[in-house]
Amino acid sequence: MRARLCQQPADGEACGRCRACALLAAGSHPDRIAVTLAERADGKGLRSEIVVDQIRELGQRLAMASQFGGWQVAGIDPADALNAAAANALLKTLEEPTPATLIVLVADAPWRLPATIRSRCQRVDFRLPSREEALAWLRAQGLADAQAALDAAGGNPGLALAFARDGALARRDEVARDLAALAQGRADMLALARRWAEDAPVDRLWFAAALAADEARAQARGERGPLGLAAADADALNAWFAHANRTRELLRGPLRADLALIELLAAWR
Repeated sequence: MRARLCQQPADGEACGRCRACALLAAGSHPDRIAVTLAERADGKGLRSEIVVDQIRELGQRLAMASQFGGWQVAGIDPADALNAAAANALLKTLEEPTPATLIVLVADAPWRLPATIRSRCQRVDFRLPSREEALAWLRAQGLADAQAALDAAGGNPGLALAFARDGALARRDEVARDLAALAQGRADMLALARRWAEDAPVDRLWFAAALAADEARAQARGERGPLGLAAADADALNAWFAHANRTRELLRGPLRADLALIELLAAWR
């Protein structure tokens, strides 16, 4: 992407010295367009999806000439957060691309994208680095507890760094305590569902599903799991893992989070 905008690329790489590279480093290159989750209208955090107005604005921008006279490069991240209307608007742009335009769609779950969009893209898969490489990179970023962060992120170093920086690791610990307390009959299910619904419910469900899977693996090895359950049926844990992931998908729509969470937590209890 940088090489496309660089004014003096060499061997397929950006030079890092020209004016275009300097603008890219500063995040102000006029031909580099980023589309991501925008602020909610009420100012309470980010939207959960990319909306049609953002894609229409992107199409209008790409229809104009490049300010540097070369390529225009647009990135949509996370592309799997496009809502139905936004996906349809993007399809029009993909069907009639403007010259010298590169559109990069970044998606953790590409299957969420409509088949009509996927069929018009070249797919490039990125594999996770080895655990040793990931830990070395995280420590180079100044992360003190790199191992715990990497475990929480399922081996994804970028996600681990984001978790550590936005306080998500503390949220994961809270989810673990909540599930353990609910399993032992020490938690109010309704109050727990409301609390999760009011504070990053999608993130909490991601952690909850991962913790259930970790618990099942630990018990299969005869070890104590992260939830400290005395005994649990592996099939039941696996079924709840799937239930938690389905609930997380449902929360992308208009469903009331607290009601979905009550059903899920009732199954856990």
